[in-house]
Amino acid sequence: MLHKKEYFEQMVNEPRNPSHWHALYLDKSVPFNADAKAAFLYDSSTKSRQFLYPVVKVFARLSIVLMQLFKVLIPNLINAPKMLHKCLYIGMKYFITPEANFVILRHFYLGSEVLRFIKDNVEGAEEIPMNPLKPLSVSDVKDNLFLEHDLNLYNFIINLNKAIEEKGLKIQKKSNPDYSAITTGEIPFSEFRDGWTNFIDLGTAIEVFTPVYQFYLTDNDFWRATNSLQLDEVIGIYAATIMDCPEKLTALNNKHPMIPLPTAGAAFRLLLHGFSTEVLHAMLVQSKKASGNN
Repeated sequence: MLHKKEYFEQMVNEPRNPSHWHALYLDKSVPFNADAKAAFLYDSSTKSRQFLYPVVKVFARLSIVLMQLFKVLIPNLINAPKMLHKCLYIGMKYFITPEANFVILRHFYLGSEVLRFIKDNVEGAEEIPMNPLKPLSVSDVKDNLFLEHDLNLYNFIINLNKAIEEKGLKIQKKSNPDYSAITTGEIPFSEFRDGWTNFIDLGTAIEVFTPVYQFYLTDNDFWRATNSLQLDEVIGIYAATIMDCPEKLTALNNKHPMIPLPTAGAAFRLLLHGFSTEVLHAMLVQSKKASGNN
């Protein structure tokens, strides 16, 4: 398993040449799992992120725009989610850094726990269907993992709010929230491949994957997937209402969940989406530990 915490904890500060990444790792103003933070910052400090990312971003976003024009004419010509996820699996296993893969798989795992936490703390919501995604290895991506993640988010919000309207349920403060869905320990991921080809950082990988995602899905599926990235604040408000801590939503606010944004910027918003999930889950872990329910 990854141990990048030691890399930052053993780093010696040079007052005349301090490390940006060292400072961010030591800062605790925003809740974040220490292992995930170390992996994310280490991955962000690579040469791939510094030099490859700016070049890839230009061509990837141009590809998205050109593909969008193509799909204006033929929006449903290609619909191959299985092939999409096979490509994602190959890319993740053989070309992405182990730190990036660690962060990606954590995102699906934590997202499922956050949704379950909300459901567990809304009285009368027991019948709302759930489809938890808790991948433990890169091979789990092949089971349409990315697509299922998007569908889970939409279906949860729709089903929860239909139940609120039809059954009179309420999302409200709970004096003793049920934290049983929240994992506080280490997630038992399988070992990630770390060959010489595994050099592409998370940001660059997402820029490459976004047009691939667009190519293999219908225009409607891709549009829906990119719009799902603006629902972080919605989920954050649900959780903060239950915990009665709206002031802690600082790192979760996207301020515009009802306003669609251009698909060309979806890769950057996906990074923010992953960041928001980590922060919200870390808040729940802190609250669970404070309650003594470890």
